[in-house]
Amino acid sequence: MLALALSSAAAAQTMDVPLTAVPGEPVRGRAIVTTRPLGLCLLCHAGPFPDRHLHGSIAPDLAGVGARLTPGEIRMRLVDPAASNPESIMPSYRRAAGALRPGRAFQGKPILSDQAIEDVVAFLATLKEE
Repeated sequence: MLALALSSAAAAQTMDVPLTAVPGEPVRGRAIVTTRPLGLCLLCHAGPFPDRHLHGSIAPDLAGVGARLTPGEIRMRLVDPAASNPESIMPSYRRAAGALRPGRAFQGKPILSDQAIEDVVAFLATLKEE
């Protein structure tokens, strides 16, 4: 999620149409973001969650991301992080092919389902305070 902190000029890359007909559920999204085996987010990002000393520090802090980016911009960064930052090391959570050295569990399949991505978008959009 390295691309989450890009400026508003780079934020022109957006994906305003949800991936599913079912709206994202913030509670499920929070579980994905804060549970390392599910979303892997806290390997790289910090955020307004317990055990902050165990969070990653190589990517932007998720605090306030919902104030900085629209849901469409958050969705795009999960689906295609390189669209807004070609230097991003964040993986696409949706693409199944072309991933760099995916672990065995993720070979040939996406990291998150479309519904899980929508849940994460719904949760991250609630994070309004820095």
